[in-house]
Amino acid sequence: MDVKSFITKNSSNSVIAVQGLGFVGSVMSLVCANAISADYLVIGVDVPEMGQKIKLLNQGVFPLVAEDPKIELYFNNALKKGNFCATSDSFSFSYADIIIVDINLDVKKTKNSDESLNFFDVDLSSFKNAIGTIGTYCKDDVLVLVETTVPPGTCQKLVEPILHEKLSDRGLTTSKIKIAHSYERVMPGPDYIDSIQNYPRVYSGIDEKSADAAESFLKTIIDTSKCKLTRLSSTTATEMAKVLENSYRATNIAFTVEWSRFAEEAGVDLWSIVSAIRVRPTHSNLMYPNIGVGGYCLTKDPLLASWARKNYFGSEDDLEMSVNSVSTNDQMPIFAYQRLKSIFGPLEKLKVVLFGISYRGDVGDTRFSPVEPLFRLLKSHSCEIKVHDPYVREWHELEIPVSSGFDDLLLVSPDLIIISTAHSKYKSDDFISNLMKLKECKIFDMVGLFSDKQISHLRKKHRISVLGRGEKI
Repeated sequence: MDVKSFITKNSSNSVIAVQGLGFVGSVMSLVCANAISADYLVIGVDVPEMGQKIKLLNQGVFPLVAEDPKIELYFNNALKKGNFCATSDSFSFSYADIIIVDINLDVKKTKNSDESLNFFDVDLSSFKNAIGTIGTYCKDDVLVLVETTVPPGTCQKLVEPILHEKLSDRGLTTSKIKIAHSYERVMPGPDYIDSIQNYPRVYSGIDEKSADAAESFLKTIIDTSKCKLTRLSSTTATEMAKVLENSYRATNIAFTVEWSRFAEEAGVDLWSIVSAIRVRPTHSNLMYPNIGVGGYCLTKDPLLASWARKNYFGSEDDLEMSVNSVSTNDQMPIFAYQRLKSIFGPLEKLKVVLFGISYRGDVGDTRFSPVEPLFRLLKSHSCEIKVHDPYVREWHELEIPVSSGFDDLLLVSPDLIIISTAHSKYKSDDFISNLMKLKECKIFDMVGLFSDKQISHLRKKHRISVLGRGEKI
């Protein structure tokens, strides 16, 4: 895509450059291209290694699969309007009036043999390089809006100094640039678009003019008649808000992980207990048992906060509860696996089908999926494993193909079926009927997908157990 020609054809429009075309940036680009009260030109910018994704986008093929019809609608509308393109050319930042940072920031974790957390660190080198690239090309009065989840203090202690240095090196003033932070709450799945466009936002700037600019922009893409914009006092405050949100959720899940172990030992059904407790409004968000946490946020965001406390603000102490929640959640697939063995006995050389490899239902995201350590444990027992997922074509982390149909799995004649992701399609009558066509086998529902009625029906032919029910079968 020739970005210069793209800009020249639409010279009257304000230009947004979105840095990063992953699970957040690609959909954020669509939301901006379909802004509520502005007409933007949107350039998605990613590294050359993402050349295939860039090519697909420019050919009219959206590379992410999710159960949200608005994605196709918004993408087709952007293609029709001709106001979106993708590129790996960093010079594109020079055209932008607004630059949105949606790149990855990883935490490096080392674990003990039981998957408990041993050590962690945050490598900011790639993030620094990305911000430096913006500073090398951007206008001196651009709005740089950081959506990436970062250690609290990063905008003030890292982003602002780098941008000022790069502008000064180019002989430009540093007084005009606007730097803001507004974290995304993107929820891949059936409400993918709405989680950006119709969901409350928290934002801030490094100064008042930056916060004002961020507010003006956000009001053009977010329906403020349905959801609220909340301005906080500093970028450090909004950065802390994001990791606090996710630390709270990760701790809530870890709490249930611990109690699910107790429930299994005591032989009681934690699902029914949690349902009874959730009737109380004050406890309505108590989590149900599951195979464990996955995805890009909850597996590492609590660690970003603890890292910032020690590295930016000089504390000697970790945020121990938050750190421990990550460690506990990382161990959950091992517990689920041990529970599987205790119920069904030896697993050596079984034919196994895993239904679902995404970390979350109704989305094709396998990053840090808790299914991966489960797969490796089964593989260590020489199991013959097939994997199925309606939203994933290839399991990139393991470089293995993924089935999306059921007929080829019928030929496997599995000894063990594991429901490992809560995809809605696995709740359907058709799916249950297909399971009933199989020879008698073992079924382990690790995500509490099936209803009591479905479980009763399946038990007419199969041995089935649900994680967290404390069953003795």
